[in-house]
Amino acid sequence: MQNAKFTIYLFRKVTKNCALCIVHCAFFYTFAQQNKKNMNNSSLLTPHSSLITILGPTASGKTTLATHLAAKINGEIISADSRQIYRGMDLGTGKDLCEYTIDGKEIPYHLIDIHPAGYKYNLYEYQRDFLKAYDSIIQRGTQPILCGGTGLYIEAVLGGYRLLEVPVNEPLRQSLEGKTPDELSQILDTYPNYHRHNQTDVDTIKRAIRAIEIADYYSHNESTETDYPSLNPIIIGVDIDRELRREKITRRLKTRLDEGMLDEVQTLLNSGIHPDDLIYYGLEYKFLTQHLIGELSFDEMFKSLETAIHQFAKRQMTWFRNQMDTHFYEVNISNINETIDLIYSDKLGISGFKFVEGSYGPYSNEAKQ
Repeated sequence: MQNAKFTIYLFRKVTKNCALCIVHCAFFYTFAQQNKKNMNNSSLLTPHSSLITILGPTASGKTTLATHLAAKINGEIISADSRQIYRGMDLGTGKDLCEYTIDGKEIPYHLIDIHPAGYKYNLYEYQRDFLKAYDSIIQRGTQPILCGGTGLYIEAVLGGYRLLEVPVNEPLRQSLEGKTPDELSQILDTYPNYHRHNQTDVDTIKRAIRAIEIADYYSHNESTETDYPSLNPIIIGVDIDRELRREKITRRLKTRLDEGMLDEVQTLLNSGIHPDDLIYYGLEYKFLTQHLIGELSFDEMFKSLETAIHQFAKRQMTWFRNQMDTHFYEVNISNINETIDLIYSDKLGISGFKFVEGSYGPYSNEAKQ
């Protein structure tokens, strides 16, 4: 471990068109790949897992699966969505909080609506906040369920990476004032342990300066070991037929616009949030803001956003399949219990799995063989 080289894993957003609100860059040890291997092996599962993880692309049905599963096993959901942490960003992030009530039972959730819109949340904060939520759930004797589509959040949690909080470096920022994006990009490339995830790391001057700030901090500071719980996660991938997903994305976009998504973005702008700060969040907030400030017509906004969401979902799925060695299930919305039964049959080798009313956890139930 002492000989491990640091590399910057700068993952401010999963795709070119969607800033996932990560202004913190993580330095992962080169043993991260071994961690990933161990993490993936744990997806073979034992009855002693302390964390169920449900992941998948947008519009795949993962929230529906997670909430219904939580209702069955006395679970609480920890969100792994980098934009749902913001208050007032509801329709654009697809919080769908109505889904957290199942048959009259309210499902507890965490890391949703914890910061005001405009705040720059980062990966270090997410890992810290996840651990607080996880510990509180375990202390209550209920089952934590991690659910979301922000891949870096999920990997940082499951891999147990040790991250540093990077403070603002005002002298460095002042020295970079007035430089062009190309000049900042060249400076960033001079850091030997820097690995750029994609061009969006430097697609604005503000992001490029923050990336240099983080790279510089990590070049002078080493990560420290911290206690991290042994999660032994059950990893459940959720997918949906490609054409069905495209239809669902388009239908959902139209519905959210009808429900007032433009008004939501306008309200955020009226509250004093600068347009650039909303554009930073990507997807809905990027294109709707550009429409509201006169840069795009409504038709241009809709077509561009629809395309961007389709591309985002595709890239999400590619990333999950490459990073998470687990089986992906299609969620049967009309018979969610059938989907849950199938997952536990596959994952735990239990045939005819049945939930017992009032029992805690999927492992305390007896299976009919």
